[in-house]
Amino acid sequence: MVKKSFAILLCISFLMITDCGGGRNLVVLVPDPDGSVGSITVSNEAGSTVLDLPNQATTIKDRKSEPEPPTIMEKEEIDSIFSKALAIQPASPAHIILYFEKDSTELTPDSMNLLPHIFETVRKRNALNISVVGHSDTSGNEAYNLKLSKRRALSVTDLLIKKGIPKEIIETTSHGEKNPLIKTGDNVNEPRNRRVEVVIR
Repeated sequence: MVKKSFAILLCISFLMITDCGGGRNLVVLVPDPDGSVGSITVSNEAGSTVLDLPNQATTIKDRKSEPEPPTIMEKEEIDSIFSKALAIQPASPAHIILYFEKDSTELTPDSMNLLPHIFETVRKRNALNISVVGHSDTSGNEAYNLKLSKRRALSVTDLLIKKGIPKEIIETTSHGEKNPLIKTGDNVNEPRNRRVEVVIR
C-alpha cells in the first residue's frame, strides 16, 4: 500500500531488461515533489518489509526469499538506475488559489495578476483536465454562501473559456463554506476562505 508517495518498481538485471525472468526486483520509495513521504509494504510468500523513509529500498531475489532489510539509496544512484522511469512520471497537478473581494465575484488585484500564469500553465502542460472549485467564508447564511461560491467558480470558468480553453475539460464545482482553508466559527469574515481553487492536470 502506498500512502502519499509513490514507489518505483522495476526488474533489475545485468541487461536492464523488463522481463523479470530470473532477475531481482528492486523497490525504492521516493518522496513526493513536495518532500512528503508515506510508506509502502513490500511482501511475498516468504515475508515482508516496510519502507517509510525517503529513498529507502529493498530487493527481492525471488518469491521464496524474504525481502532484504531496507537500505537508503543515494539520489544519484536512483536517478541513474531509474532515469527512464522517472522521465515518464506524470507532472504533479498545478494548484493555484484565487481570492475574491468580500461578498463578491470580483477577484482581488493580486489574484487578477495570477490569471496569465494560469493560462500559461494550461498551455504549457497541454492540460486535459481542469478543476475549478468555489469557496466562501462563513459570513452570511449557508445557502447564500453556497450560491456565492458557485458564482465565483463560474466566473473563473468563464475567464478560462474566453481564453480559448475548451469547456469540455473544465469541471466546475462549489463547496460554499463547507471546506474552509482557515477554520473559523460562524459569521466570520475571513479573506483567505473567499477563494476559487484551480487544479490543472
